[in-house]
This record gives sequence, C-alpha cells and structure tokens, in this order.
Amino acid sequence: MALGAAVNDAEYESKSNDLSLNCEKLNKTTNEDEKSTENKLAKDVEEKEKDDTEENKHKDEVVFIQDIGFSVKIMSPGAEPFDIQVSSMELVQEIHQLLMDREDTCHRTCFSLQLDGNTLDNFAELKNIEGLKEGSIIKVVEEPYTMREARIHVRHVRDLLKSLDPADAYNGVECNSLSFLNTVTQGDILEKKKMRPESVDCTPPDYIMPDSKDRPLTALQPQLKDQKVPQCVKVLTTSAWNPPPGHRKIHGDLMYLYVVTLEDKHYHISACSRGFYINQSGAEDFNPKAASPSHLCHSLIELLNQISPQFKRNFALLQKKRSQRHPFERVATPYQLYAWTAPTMEHTLDAIRAEDTMSYVQSRDCSLNILLAFSSKLGYEEHIPGQTRDWNEELQTTRELPRKTLPERLLRERAIFKVHSDFVAAATRGAMAVIDGNVMAINPGEEAKMQMFIWNNIFFSLGFDVRDHYKELGGDAAAFVAPRNDLQGVRVYSAVDLPGLYTLGTVVIDYRGYRVTAQSIIPGILEREQEQSVVYGSIDFGKTVLSHPKYLDLLNKAGQQLKILPHHVLNDKDESVELCSSVECKGIIGNDGRHYILDLLRTFPPDVNFLKLEGEELSKEVKMLGFPIEHKHKLCCLRQELIDSFVDSRYMMFIKYAAYHLQQLNARKNEEKLSNNRAVEDKPEVDLNKNEENVDKEENNKDVDKEKDDKEEKKSQMEDAEAKKIVESITDGSKLELEESTKSIVRTASIAVGSLKDTEFDIRFNPDVYSPGIKHCESLDPPISKQRQLVKDGAEFLLTVQIPTFGKMFASLQIRDCLDHSSAPMDGFTLSEAMHNRGINIRYLGKVTSLLAKVKQLEYLHSIAVSELLLRSAKHIFTVYLQGCDMMNLSVAIAHFLNCFLYSGAVVNPLQGQDEFQSKNNKKRNKRRGRVNPLACNDNNEWANLTPKSLWSQLKMELKSYFDYELLSNDIETTIETYSLQKISLLRSFCLKTGIQILLRDYNFESKNKLIFYEEDILNIFPIVKHINPRATDAYNFYTTGQNKIQQGYLKDGYELISEALNLLNNVYGAMHPEIAQCLRMIARLNYIMGEHGEAMAYQQKAVLMSERVNGIEHPYTITEYAHLALYCFANSQVSTALKLLYRARYLAVIVCGENHPEVALLDSNISLILHAVGEYDLSLRFLEKALALNIKYYGAKSLKVAVNYHLVARTQSCMGNFRSALNNEKEAYAIYKQQLGENHEKTKESSECLKHLTQQAVVLQKKMNEIYTGKNGASLPPIQIQPPSMGSVLDMLNVINGILFVQIRQVNAEFLKTN
Repeated sequence: MALGAAVNDAEYESKSNDLSLNCEKLNKTTNEDEKSTENKLAKDVEEKEKDDTEENKHKDEVVFIQDIGFSVKIMSPGAEPFDIQVSSMELVQEIHQLLMDREDTCHRTCFSLQLDGNTLDNFAELKNIEGLKEGSIIKVVEEPYTMREARIHVRHVRDLLKSLDPADAYNGVECNSLSFLNTVTQGDILEKKKMRPESVDCTPPDYIMPDSKDRPLTALQPQLKDQKVPQCVKVLTTSAWNPPPGHRKIHGDLMYLYVVTLEDKHYHISACSRGFYINQSGAEDFNPKAASPSHLCHSLIELLNQISPQFKRNFALLQKKRSQRHPFERVATPYQLYAWTAPTMEHTLDAIRAEDTMSYVQSRDCSLNILLAFSSKLGYEEHIPGQTRDWNEELQTTRELPRKTLPERLLRERAIFKVHSDFVAAATRGAMAVIDGNVMAINPGEEAKMQMFIWNNIFFSLGFDVRDHYKELGGDAAAFVAPRNDLQGVRVYSAVDLPGLYTLGTVVIDYRGYRVTAQSIIPGILEREQEQSVVYGSIDFGKTVLSHPKYLDLLNKAGQQLKILPHHVLNDKDESVELCSSVECKGIIGNDGRHYILDLLRTFPPDVNFLKLEGEELSKEVKMLGFPIEHKHKLCCLRQELIDSFVDSRYMMFIKYAAYHLQQLNARKNEEKLSNNRAVEDKPEVDLNKNEENVDKEENNKDVDKEKDDKEEKKSQMEDAEAKKIVESITDGSKLELEESTKSIVRTASIAVGSLKDTEFDIRFNPDVYSPGIKHCESLDPPISKQRQLVKDGAEFLLTVQIPTFGKMFASLQIRDCLDHSSAPMDGFTLSEAMHNRGINIRYLGKVTSLLAKVKQLEYLHSIAVSELLLRSAKHIFTVYLQGCDMMNLSVAIAHFLNCFLYSGAVVNPLQGQDEFQSKNNKKRNKRRGRVNPLACNDNNEWANLTPKSLWSQLKMELKSYFDYELLSNDIETTIETYSLQKISLLRSFCLKTGIQILLRDYNFESKNKLIFYEEDILNIFPIVKHINPRATDAYNFYTTGQNKIQQGYLKDGYELISEALNLLNNVYGAMHPEIAQCLRMIARLNYIMGEHGEAMAYQQKAVLMSERVNGIEHPYTITEYAHLALYCFANSQVSTALKLLYRARYLAVIVCGENHPEVALLDSNISLILHAVGEYDLSLRFLEKALALNIKYYGAKSLKVAVNYHLVARTQSCMGNFRSALNNEKEAYAIYKQQLGENHEKTKESSECLKHLTQQAVVLQKKMNEIYTGKNGASLPPIQIQPPSMGSVLDMLNVINGILFVQIRQVNAEFLKTN
C-alpha cells in the first residue's frame, strides 16, 4: 500500500507516525509539472464496458503487484529504535521527510540513511535498493554541515518553534490554511467515548435560531481558550557578526547565531561542520573561540535544551501539542489558500522570516534574478545548487516521462503535479514582487505598462494593450481577457497531452488591480527576435502566415479531439497556407528541439452572440433573446464543454435521423420487393439540390428537418443504442459498397445536422472563421458558409438548449444525489462552476438571471445570480479603482470603496482632514518615480472622490454593458430588499473575488450614522491565482467506474474501486487535494450505507478537515461535509457532537447565502430531528417549522419532502401535547401521500394509522377538558404519555430526509434490481 493511502487508511493511533505519512506525501521531490491526460479516457470507457470481474482482477494485478508495503526499523542517535511502514514505490527522500517531522527525530536535518554500512541515494526508489526488505535496519548517520545545510537546519528549527502558530495561515504563506473542526467538536471525535450524554446543553446560540437577523462574523473562526503557543526562546536570529571572516572559515565556521533564552541569557552560537557550539563573542566583542563549556551538539535543538531549562520544558510541551493535532491540520496544501478574515495578530520578532522576505527582493544592480532566499520547504528540490530552477526544463521533462504502465503513469503524474504546484507558488511570489516594484524590468526604458520582467526563470508581462496589439479587438479590455483565454487553451492542449507538442507553464495572477501573466521561458527565445523564432502561425494577425509540417501533424492530431478544423488562409501574397489552429497560435522550436505552441487565446470558435458582424444574420430565436450584443472586446469564445455537448447533440440527431430513415427503407423493402427506393432517394436528392442552390434555403430546410426529426423521434420510439447499431452497420468501413439509397440517407442526415462532409458525420470548427483581416481559401476547404453556420449553430445551442436546461436542472432537483455535490449552488463560486460545467460563459449570467426570475421556486438561485452579477461588476470597477491608488493610501482606499458599496449613510472624502505628510516633496519624488516603482500612480487622489451614488451609477452601467442586465435599484438598501440579498454574503464574496483580507470583527451593517469600515479593518490584499489543474487520470477512471458500479447496485465492487482511486490519488497528489476530499466523502458514505458507522465517521472526519484546508472553512463543499459528519456522529451515539456540527453547518450556510435556501431547509430538518431525539421539543419545532416553510417554497405544497415535514411537525406537536395542531399537520401529510403515492402505499397507510392515534388522543383530551369545564369532581388532565423516540427510529428518519433511501435494500432485493 502506498504511503499516501496509509495516511487515509490508518486510524491515527500513533499520531507522530501518521503525520509523517501525510507530510512526506506533500513534499515529494520528483520535479515535474502540469497537464493531465484525456486521451486515455477512451481507453477507460472501453475498460468500464469489459466484464466486471475481469476488469477488477486486471486492476488489482496492476496496482497491488507493483506497490508492496513493508516495515523497516530506524535507528537514530539518542532515540529508541522504532518501526515505520513504507512502500516499495517510495523514495528514500520520503523517509527523510518522515524523520524530520517525527517527534523524536524532528530536530535532525543533516543526516544520511545507511543500510548495512552503505549510504542510500535520496532519490532512489525503495524497490531498487538491494537488500532492503521487511525488518531491515536503517541507521540515521549524522553528516557534516555545509553553509547550505546549516541554514536549512536553522530554518527548520524556526518552523518547529512556529508550528502551532496560525500566523502563516492568516498571512497566506507556506501553503498553510485554517481548520476549525476540532475546535467546533472540542477535540478529536474519534477519541471520544461512545456514550449518549444525558445532561448536554443542546441550546444553540441565538444567531443559529431560525429567522434570526444576527450575522456575527467572529463566530466564523472559533478560538480555543488554550490556544496560546508556548514560547521557547525570546530571540533566535542570525548574528550581526556574519559572515565568518576568512581566518574563521578555514577553522570550519559556517555562520553565527544570536539567541536570548527565556531565562534572559544572551548567547552567540557558531555553526561549524560538526554542529553548533557557544562561542565567546558579545554584543561588541568578536571572539569566535568556544566558550567553556561549549556544548558542541549536532542539532541546534539539543544545544538549546542544554543551555535553557525553560526551552527544554516548553519545547517538549510544544511537541506534545503538535503531535496531538490531526495530521491533516498540519500538512501543507498543494496550492496556497487565502483567508478573507483574520483576527488581530501580534506581529512578533522573527529575524529568520525577515531574512527570507528581504532575500526575495531583487538587487537593482544585478541584471540576473538570483533567488537568494532559502525556500522554507524542506524538499531537496527547493535547494538546487546553481542559483534558480529551470522551470521550463522541469515542466517539459516531466511530460516526457514514460506512461505505458500504471506505475509509470503514476510516477509521471506525480512529477507533473509536484513541479506544477511549485511553479504556481514561484509564479505567484514573482508576480507580487513585480507589482510591488521589487523586480527590474528587462525593458526599463519603456512605459510602465509595456514593461516585461524575468524573475526566477519565469517571464512576467502585464495585462495591458502593448503597442496597440489589441486595438481592433477592444484595447485594454481585450488585453485583460487574453491571458485567461490563453490559459484555457493551455488547459485543453495539456489535457490532450499529445507527445511531442509542448505548451508553456502558464499562471495568471490578479494582484492589486493588475493582471500579470507568468510563463516559463522557451530556451533561446530571448536571444533572437520573435520574427526569427516563429515557424508556424502569424505574428501580425494573418498578414504573414507560416506553416510547418511537424506542427501540422501534431496540431491535426490534437485538433481531432478538440474539434478544430484544419483550414487554409491566404497570406499577404495571396498564397494558400494550411493551419490546424487559429492564426494567432504560434509555433516556436526552442533551442532544446521541442515544438512549443503559445498564444492560444483563440483555440475555441468565436461566440457570435457577442459579435456584431456585418452581413451576418443570426436566427430569429437568437434575435428575440436580444442578441447579438456588442461586448467590450472581440475575444469572446465558446467553452470546450459547450463544444462537446453540441457535437454530442448533433451526433445523436444524425444517428436518429439516419436510423429512422433506414428503418423506413428496410420496411418498404420487405413490404414490396419492387424498387420503391427511387421515391425514398428522390426526397433527399431534392433537399440536397435545394441546399446546393441556396444557402439561405438550406438553413430554412435545416430548421424544418429539425422539427421533422423531433416528430419522427417520437414516432419511432427508438433507443439511442439501437439507432447507433443501425447506423454503425452502414457506416462501417468494412463494407466497400453501399447501396445508393443508403448513401443518400447518410448524405441527407449529414446535411440535416450541418456536417462539413456529405458522406459522414463531421462537425468541427474553424476558430478563424470570423477573425478580422483573415482571408479564407474557399477552394481547399468546406464552404465558408457551412463553417460559419456551424459556429452560429453552436452559439444558438448555448442559448436555446444549454441555458434553459440549466434552469430546469435545479427546478427538477427534487431528490438530491447525496453521493456528490450536485445540490443547488449556494454562492457565486458554485453557481459559476455549475454554469461552466454546462459550457455557459459568465457573460451570459445576465440572461440566466432573467430566466431564473421567472421560476418562483428558484427564487434563492435568482438571488445568488443577482449578487454574483453585482459582485463581478463591482470587481471590474474595483480593479481600475485600485490602479489609481497610491501604496500609502491603499487601506484607506479599500475601506472607502467598501463603504461606498455597502454603507447606506453619507460617505465623506476620506482624505479630508488627514495629515497629508505623504504629499511633501512631491516634485522630488515624481522625478525619481520612474526608478522607484513604475506602476505606482502619480499622487492621484481621484479615488477619494468616489461616492455611493457614483459607484452605484457605475455598477448599473457595468451591469448593462457587460451582462446586458437592468438593475432595478439605485443603492445598497433597495438592492438588498428587492433581490433578498444580505450584506455579509456580499462582503464575503467581494473579498474572495478581489483578494482583500479584513479584520475579524462583528461589523454593524445596519448603522446609519457611523461608517462600517475603517482603514484598520483592511489587513492585507492577496493575489487571485488562475492556473490549470493537472489530473490523476487513472484515479479518475477508477473513481468514475466505481460510481457506475454503485449506481448499478454493486456496492462492494464500487467500494473497492473507489478505495483504489484514493490510493492512486495519494500517489499523485500527496496527502491534500480537493479530489481526495471528494473521494474520502464517497468512501465514508459507502461505509455508512454498508453499516460501518465507525469507519464512516473516521473517513468523513478526514473529508471535513481536508475540505476546510483546501476549499476554505466556509466553502459550500465544507458545509456539506459538516452535515454528513453530523449524521455519522449521531449514528455513533455522539449526539451533542452531531448538534454542534449541524449548528456550525447552519451558521456557515447562513453567512454564505442566508436562510432562504433548500440546503438550510435540509439542515433545519436534521437539527430538529436530533433535538427531538433528546427531548428538546420546543427548539425542535422552531427548526421544523422553518424547514417546512422553506420546503413548501422550493418544492411545492404537494411535494413528498413537504409531507415528511408535516409528519415530523405533527409528531413533535403530539409530544408537546398539542394534539389538535398535530392532527391538522398529519392530515396535510396524509393528503399529499394519498395524492402522490395512492391509498395502498405503505407511507399512506402509516400516515392513516398516525391520524387514528392522534384522533384518539385528541378525543380523550377533549373529554377530560369538558369534564373540567363542567366542574365534575376529581376531573383533571391526564399526564401526557410521551414516548421518547428510539435512536434507531430517529436515524431511520435522518436517512430518509438526507436521501439515503437505498439503505434498506436487502441483498435479495439488490440482486432482483440488478437482474431487472
């Protein structure tokens, strides 16, 4: 078993062991990068269709034979020998990482591992080491220090001392992020005794209660009372006596440190090749000789232990606390996650941190960008000798690794992912350094916006229209969007993963109002002009166009998967040139002989709905929807997901059309042996002739054909699979001769679906079909009218099929799929994700919002859509606004913008009455400004003139021009009232979109006379980073196959496949990744369904922790994870824990989207059931009534969900003795069951029984009350007999409302279902 899988399968009994298992995964050292393979998907689909048992056997063979787990004994100086579990596929380096994190060996960094006296190579795989087997003894041998090793050691000590400090997570560094699960549950849930606490206070805080208007932000980050990190030393820093003078270097001195202990003793420490010792230097006297006693120790921790008793005590305490934390709380994430809120943090003295930061600043005198800092990560790859990493070489070399077998693919994908995540981190640091003015431009004489930069072997350019390159396409607006389009192109070509075709490492970073594109550098490109480098494509928008046979071959292969049509264009000499991509796509052969493609911004066909084209008419339906709309730029493209859906749709249309006519033909043949074929042939021939006569008529015919297709489909009632078989039988290449009539049917079907070829189905797109200035060569390609019509049809398909079905998808979402996040979006992020998955661009959000407004039950989604429109428009304005802000006024400016956006009172100019010390000596500064930071604005305080009125006026204009959406309000208050929004959700989303970090405090949004935000509330501004996500393809295939098995009822097989997917995911991604969180959730759910409640809770705990760390503490996915964990905790009799988790989930949901959401209804139902179980009927009823109201609103008064709610309300009211109300509610439930399921359904019968029981109770109660009223002697109310529900019955009910309906399926029934 792989080490990563061990992380997820272990029970965490030995915390320190497991941490290493987690940590080593993330610090894997194989240096490689991006891109995930999609062309193996076809293989995958075939594999899925194979016989199940054969498939599983094959997969088991591949995975388990290659990867063997065994244990080895580690012997380390000064520590007891211990055993660790390792995997044959791991590297020796990973044992290093494990030891550097383990409690008893973490103080060592400079050591080698020896087996039988032989030193092991750090980068060797364990399976390749001779003599290494189960039970082998590996010795830890102390090695002499070098300057580099000494610095790594000191940095590691600093990290150990800061390991419990959340500062790095709040500051967004070192891939640290926040997690609050164990704070919410007050300890690790797996370590709690299984007991039902009787005297637990289940009362939720007031802000959790239904209809509460209170939205405290401070509860977002619950702080533990004993969170104080034990301090070990007062000061640990590099000494001012550094560097050692020459005569001390030859005595072995490497560096000097200065330490002040908690006892207030001051020490100067020398680092030499043998370790660390105290020297005799003082504050003013340099005396490097050893003090007496010198305490020479190989580890700095050992030395500090000897000289400071308080250090020894506190460090032991720190280690104990550190080892008590769950491994997933400590492991670094693959990409940095930024917190949008942070408490007031004490800024402590930390010279090592200071030195790290300073060393990222580039020396002005140095034209080379030498990275002086030692990176904080401990992997050896971070400290490659010889200056900086060659990112391009690493990224491309990893792509070239072999990929024939599963182990090879795993190694390759792991390498690609590791280098890619390192590259993203480096590119982000570099982009921030560029905008902060810490990097010299390579063209310093140019205007600031035209400058380009190289830092750490990465090329940086700004998102502005340089030299009017995009003048015809929209200027700066086009230049701003081009990098994002380019990144989408890189994403799809990387996914195709064609050997021999290379893309650049690309990251797009938005920071402080600027867009920066970071790219790896093609070898040799800086030594020659671009004109000399390009061998394919055009650098002047199609005037001079070049082609290259190798590029044509590679791009044609890739284009087949991406549906790109090879086409010919004419250059300025009217010569025909063949291309297999857009004209802008450039091919450059690097000095390394590799074929690179770049400028992929027009990889996909243009979106004609947002282009006003002369002489082009869109269809009536499209015009009725208000298109075409003139956009800010002319780079609007259709998404890859839309292209795929469109081609699939047309293919099904083609198959059904052809199959229907073939059936008709065969029927006629059988009926009459005389040749009736002529009549059948005549009809398509006529259509074909019409098509040849007139393009316009062809379009009309096509519309008619489509209508006919629909009618014929209904008539034929043919299954898709059957249709495919019929068509495949005639289009199969093995038949050399087809009858004329059959050929004719295929030709007619091809024309009907707009195929580029008459003889077969061929739907591909020419991305240059509407590019300005491009001359097409019609003689060599399919008719340009056909090519253009396809592009128009694709855009029409988006409007008439994808957008309407997008709305219907949520409207019909009655039974939720609990195995995945298919529930309704909760915020703008999940809404955008859902749109993108259906191929709908965000610029259509205005249209989507207008559509949602018409569906009453999608009111909640309409609110989310309006807020997303509003926030995206605000972000557009804010981007330009930030560019006009001086660095010294940044926090004031941001607070001012937020006040103008969210505050309804008067907002005055924030600079009035301020001490404007910063504007002194302006003239002097302006003279120097070119040399300081060229991007800094020239003391322009225009931003301070923004008012709420002017901002909302701009917002309305932006909404109309960008999204074609009319906002019906003019200020924040009317907007919130009109569209049912809330300020806290708007604030959260705005901060996440723009990278702002604000102070964690309870903001008074209702204030009318006091501003909401002040400059002290703005803590930081972080970059927003966009990059591709390399995928673990084999793991993905296992996961999807497992899902299919589960849907077919084969739970055990599905479980095994998904467990194997988890194993493979850990092999590729390490311990932390959003896909691993998803996989853990699925395994937890399967365990729960199969009755393994303890296992389910253990897996789900990991899923929650991981989702908090990689998605965010209040991300909608995290909310779902919390709700699932609550269910499993309840199943394990941890009732109070379950309630705490549900309260947390409800609080987060209300912060993210407010109370009016179906997910809140579900959470309220869960909370009420558990409160009912513990006898808190009053509280239970309040949550139930809220859930009932929401369910009626979103699912309709006659929905089965509503019936369940009525029944639960009745049950709770009967427990409270309110039989009359209970009877009325149960009647409602009965009526729905009877109408929806019929009188004989078990649910209807159950409800009928319940009604009888309640009626009896109500009658008895009424009799007694009548006796009391009439004054009968001895009459009194009978005690209400409350039978508390059993935990089992509550759990069954929880399963029903959470959609776990197949829990009850017995094996016999399952077999019956499978066979039917």
